[in-house]
Amino acid sequence: MSVEQRPTRPVVGVFWMLVTGLLFVGVTALVKYLGPGVPAPEAAFLRYAIGLVFLIPLIRPILATRLTRRQWGLFTARGLAHSMGVALWFYAMARIPIADVTAMNYLAPIYVTIGAAVFLGEKLAARRVVAVVVALIGAVIILRPGFREIGSGHLAMLAAAVVFGASYLLAKLLTDETNAAIVVGMLSIWVTIGLAPLAMAVWVPPSPKALMVLTLVALLATAGHYTMTLAFAVAPVTVTQPVSFLQLVWAVALGALFFDEGVDIWVIVGGGVILGSVTFITWREAMLKRRLVTPPAPATKV
Repeated sequence: MSVEQRPTRPVVGVFWMLVTGLLFVGVTALVKYLGPGVPAPEAAFLRYAIGLVFLIPLIRPILATRLTRRQWGLFTARGLAHSMGVALWFYAMARIPIADVTAMNYLAPIYVTIGAAVFLGEKLAARRVVAVVVALIGAVIILRPGFREIGSGHLAMLAAAVVFGASYLLAKLLTDETNAAIVVGMLSIWVTIGLAPLAMAVWVPPSPKALMVLTLVALLATAGHYTMTLAFAVAPVTVTQPVSFLQLVWAVALGALFFDEGVDIWVIVGGGVILGSVTFITWREAMLKRRLVTPPAPATKV
């Protein structure tokens, strides 16, 4: 059955996307709770190393897959890029408010749009240019240079969004050539390998409590990616994408209630502007019946 003929269930899709948002907010809460006690590269490494247990069903398909030298190179490049993005994300999460991280995370799909035009030769139409400019304005609203202190965590998150964008561009190339499950499995393996030397360089013995928290992070992140897949299977991205804005609302509430973080209305406004831009690009691509390149915002999570 073709994608166009497949029946959709938007209410079910929205439900699964709501669950996805709650799971990913749970991930951010746990990483925030962990704090800077465990160095960011080590925490990121342990999250992925523990998460490898969920890949056991994929071991046989991965071993049976015959990859070309070019594909091995793409998998390696994506693993290294995503490794850096995850380490930066963990670093930012331990140092700036949850809402700031969540809002700035929405920038990654915008960088994918730019990268697709620069590296994949996709046409950067006027509507895309306008959407990119609007999203960058949203980032300026969040950061407000000159009106608030921009810390190392904000700079790390800006860099993380760029690196995640590169990762998803490589993912597009790989999903055109290999099975999606293999792409997901290889990412986890390569990120674990890529983070290992960074983690060893700053290693401190993790406490049992830290290991328990990171195990929960791996569990919630894996469950979040699974429920996101369920959402996309029953409803178009144009329906599920706007629901991801609720992640920012929940992140603001979580930060205020449990981490004594003030509610910054400008972060909410800026995040809304960015997500609105991403949603517009997604909707236009769907109307033109092109294959979506811009990933849904939740897909940039760790």
